Amino acid sequence: QVQLVESGGGLAQPGGSLRLSCAASGFTFSAYAMNWVRQAPGKGLEWVADIWSDGTDIFYADSVKGRFTISRDNTKNTLYLQMNSLKPDDTALYYCTKGRDYARGGMDYWGEGTLVTVSS
Repeated sequence: QVQLVESGGGLAQPGGSLRLSCAASGFTFSAYAMNWVRQAPGKGLEWVADIWSDGTDIFYADSVKGRFTISRDNTKNTLYLQMNSLKPDDTALYYCTKGRDYARGGMDYWGEGTLVTVSS
């Protein structure tokens, strides 16, 4: 079955960096777009970024553009999110999600999330 396991969350200071990883299994990783979605405490879900199956097309939310970088290694079935210049507003539970096809088109599986806390 499809499994998405996030890691790399933790406590970071404002201006600091973290790198999230998502290990995928149970499906042909290289055939599907992947996403990062976050949920801040007491708030709704916010899409952060997505990357098409072959990595050629990448999209970001305005709130993270220029600070976060999504990438994937199809040989390792792993999705990444490099987060730089972190702000307290980036504090959230970050989910890795599987797309429904090779490009943008919704999400059908979610991981359990990894918590990122940005605080001094």
